[in-house]
Amino acid sequence: MSVLPSKAYRAGIPAAVIALVVSGAGRAAEFAAGGFSFSDELGGFRLLAATGSGTPGDPVVLVEEIYDVAPATLVIRNLDLVAGRPLQTQFTLVKHVTNRSVRVWAAFEFELQEAEGKPSVYSDGLSFKQFASIDSDVASDSFAKNERDFEPYDRIQFIDGHVDPDAAGEFKVIITDATPIPQFYLVQEPKLLSAGLPPARRHFAAVAPPPPNHPTAFPDAD
Repeated sequence: MSVLPSKAYRAGIPAAVIALVVSGAGRAAEFAAGGFSFSDELGGFRLLAATGSGTPGDPVVLVEEIYDVAPATLVIRNLDLVAGRPLQTQFTLVKHVTNRSVRVWAAFEFELQEAEGKPSVYSDGLSFKQFASIDSDVASDSFAKNERDFEPYDRIQFIDGHVDPDAAGEFKVIITDATPIPQFYLVQEPKLLSAGLPPARRHFAAVAPPPPNHPTAFPDAD
C-alpha cells in the first residue's frame, strides 16, 4: 500500500510534466522538492517528476527512466544554501526508476559524491545517514537485500532481485548533507546479470505510482 495518496501524487504530475516540456527537447530537466533541486543535466537518464517534502512520511519522490546499463549521475542542489537560508541537512528520498534498456537489471547501485567523479570521504559530511542508521532507512520493492559501503566510499548496492525491461523498481534511501557546498551528486548504476536470475521479492510498499495513463498506474485511493 502506498504511503502517498494517489490523488495527491497525480495532482503534482501535470505541473512537473509542463516544466519538462517547456525546457525543450534535448535539454536538461530540473525539478525542486523538499528544499533541494534535482537535475538530469549530465545525461544518461530522464528525470520526469519530483514531489514531496523529504520527511519520512512524505519523502522526495523522483520519477525517472534509465536507457542503458551504465552509470547515470543525478545533480542535487541544496536550495537553502543557494539562498542563504538555514541549512536542511537530511531528507528521505524514494526513486521510482523505469528500466528502458533491453537488459535485465540484476542489481542497482547508488554512490554519493561531493565532487563529481571523486569518492565521498568520511570527513565531508555527505552520507547515506551513516550515523544512527537503521535497517528500514534503506529498502526496495525489487531487491530483497542491500550492501552498504561507507568507507572509503558512500555506496549502497541493492541485490537479490531484478528489474525487467520496461518494468520499474523503487529504492528508498536517506541522505545526510552537512557540507557547506550547495551541489553534490548521486551516481546510479544498474548492474547486469552475472549468474542465475534471482527472484524479485516485493517486501517494500510502493510509494511512487507510475505517471497517469501508464498501464500499471495504481487506482485512486479510497
